Amino acid sequence: MRSAAALTGFASLTLALLPISGATAAPKTAASSCTTPSASARTMSAGVHRRDKNDVSPAQAAALDRELKALLAHRSPISIQATHQIPVYFHVIRTGKGKKGDLSRKRIAQQIAVMNKAYGGSKTGFSFALKGSDWTTNSKWFNAPDTYEKTIKTKLHKGSAGTLNIYTAALSDGLLGWSTFPWQYKSKPTMDGVVIHYSTIPGGSLTHYNLGQSATHETGHWLGLYHTFEGGCDAPGDYVSDTPAESSPAFKCPTGRDSCTASGKDPIHNFMDYSYDSCMTQFTAGQGTRMQKEWAAYRG
Repeated sequence: MRSAAALTGFASLTLALLPISGATAAPKTAASSCTTPSASARTMSAGVHRRDKNDVSPAQAAALDRELKALLAHRSPISIQATHQIPVYFHVIRTGKGKKGDLSRKRIAQQIAVMNKAYGGSKTGFSFALKGSDWTTNSKWFNAPDTYEKTIKTKLHKGSAGTLNIYTAALSDGLLGWSTFPWQYKSKPTMDGVVIHYSTIPGGSLTHYNLGQSATHETGHWLGLYHTFEGGCDAPGDYVSDTPAESSPAFKCPTGRDSCTASGKDPIHNFMDYSYDSCMTQFTAGQGTRMQKEWAAYRG
């Protein structure tokens, strides 16, 4: 059986962080983070890989599960057939036009296309429509978005609970991205959204992680998913029954990996694991249903 565990996050509300260099552990809170260590901070190479540094306790995960069930208790059964087109606002933080961090409209459109293929092709019921983009030249914000996160989001955030805000910058401590969970919106709506290292956008410079799947992964957290390896081999793991248990994150693309005695090989191709971008190809039906439930409870 898989034991209860969720993801926690950044500064008490961040969800999924992905580092590039060795990052120090963060406090355990209600969000998640995905990271990739490398030889030095802000250094990108073919040798980096993702790793998560934020987990919630089994008690916290169980409490969140009880809350979700209570919120949905008097609603009609959730169907994966429900469709939601999520408006997206893209916020580019850069050092200057044509300089570090700058992203073209074409590359932003490519990122949205990658996400639509990942979610729509998997029949999750979610799609994404770019509603607006803006470019902010601010070297301090660009180099330390974690430090200036509240300032950045207070100035740039748009929309409501069902609006996805994506911010790009050069994340510190080797992080590739982070995201808030849906249940955090009510208490801190302006902080809601996904933050991504600009080099993970399609065409970026981070080898193996430049196909846009960091945004896919972090948006999965924004929609309420945990990592597939959450809880290791113990139930209830990621709270999705059709993602086989795995004892730890999958790095690179370890075909045939089977780290738990429970039936099913490790879900190394799942968007919520830590494989190379090129290895990530699927969400499960159970993950689609969980996202639909989270949407109905917190974002719908």
